[in-house]
Amino acid sequence: MTEQADVIVVGMGPGGEDVAERLAEAGLDVVGMDAELVGGECPYWGCVPSKMIIRASNLLAEAGRIPGMAGSVVVHPDWSPVAARIREEATDSWDDLVAVQRFEGKGGRFVRGWAKLDGPRRVVVGDRSFEARRGIVIGTGARAWIPPVPGLADTPYWTNREAIETEDVPGSLAVIGGGAIGVELAQAFHRFGSSVTVLEAGPGLVGPEEPEAAVLLTDVLESEGVDVRVGVSLQSVRHDGRLFTIASAEGRDVVAERLLVATGRHVDLAALAVASVGLDETARALDVDDHLHVTGADGLWAVGDVTGKGAFTHVSMYQADIVVRDILGLDVTPGDYRAVPRVTFTDPEIGSVGLTEREARDRGLEVRIGMSQLPSSARGWIHKAGNEGFIKLVEDSSGGILVGATSIGPMGGEVLGLLTLAVHARVPVSELRSMMYAYPTFHRAIETAVRELDAGS
Repeated sequence: MTEQADVIVVGMGPGGEDVAERLAEAGLDVVGMDAELVGGECPYWGCVPSKMIIRASNLLAEAGRIPGMAGSVVVHPDWSPVAARIREEATDSWDDLVAVQRFEGKGGRFVRGWAKLDGPRRVVVGDRSFEARRGIVIGTGARAWIPPVPGLADTPYWTNREAIETEDVPGSLAVIGGGAIGVELAQAFHRFGSSVTVLEAGPGLVGPEEPEAAVLLTDVLESEGVDVRVGVSLQSVRHDGRLFTIASAEGRDVVAERLLVATGRHVDLAALAVASVGLDETARALDVDDHLHVTGADGLWAVGDVTGKGAFTHVSMYQADIVVRDILGLDVTPGDYRAVPRVTFTDPEIGSVGLTEREARDRGLEVRIGMSQLPSSARGWIHKAGNEGFIKLVEDSSGGILVGATSIGPMGGEVLGLLTLAVHARVPVSELRSMMYAYPTFHRAIETAVRELDAGS
């Protein structure tokens, strides 16, 4: 017998969970489905626990900056409180009972299992079949992508999940991938005592960011003792029961106790059986309109990583609000992605929004650049140790508005807030030039960068 519901939510990550709970609160009959933990990657293996690790590692770094500024100190890194805090936050070691009960307490029905589409408005989970009267919301996220390096698949490598769950810091760690996850965890584990090597295939770290940010981050990591290797062509990976050996075309093997693979994430549309509703299961993401309707599929919405609009929790939550309002027939502000903010939580933090300089030039915009260096700002001079960073602004000079910005430095992600608003709201640069900036703050460096736009090219 096919079970009926008003709305079926497939994938209960941050966005899907929010959609399911709010629609259930509104009185709809909602079935939420997930084979894994309600809440998704973010609270259990992603954003939250990784930032707990980073917070702890930053405290160690700050202690190391005391000499010459505030006296002397001896610090002995201890991973055990970090591991314990993560387990406590993950609700008794990765148990989602509280999240499930919260959803069901709002009137929803939860089904544990791998869900597949089975034609328009239909979903199957195991031997159970469901049909949605109003529609289906897809929020299945993405999974770690493992590159096809010979031998890698047969080894006990880590993804971000195993790195987060570890109760011990390895003596040595190799990291394949120099993106946000790779560099964040590389720096953190190094500060807790691991000997760390980062292997990146591209020409620099944090590829989507401004090249100046990549250079600065590389300099910082290397100054701390992390071995950073870019332009690496991996040939093979093997594990002898104790150690990993990673061979590259450059001929410099890396031997390490643990191997973290952080080469990005991918969406698996084939596992969702999207072909059953006429969609291409080989696509990189579901094509959606500005109300998050999936193009070419009636009664189907999508939120989060699966839309390809940005693999961030804040994107999925932003989209969830659009979907909820659309399903409930409320006024909807169409999705707008020109000012998607992102932060890499290294030390220094890299916050960025909108277009990079290269992206803006590739689009044929009339580009002007403004930059300011944090160490030469009043707050940077006061901060002293650990004050590396800069503000970079990308202006479309034909319209006199910012189309992109980068804030790298202490609290770079927090300083990004003003810049995100400026890009999103198309605030004229003349307004940014005429406003007041509190002294002495890191965000005051934005004022200097704005002034430099006049001399930029």
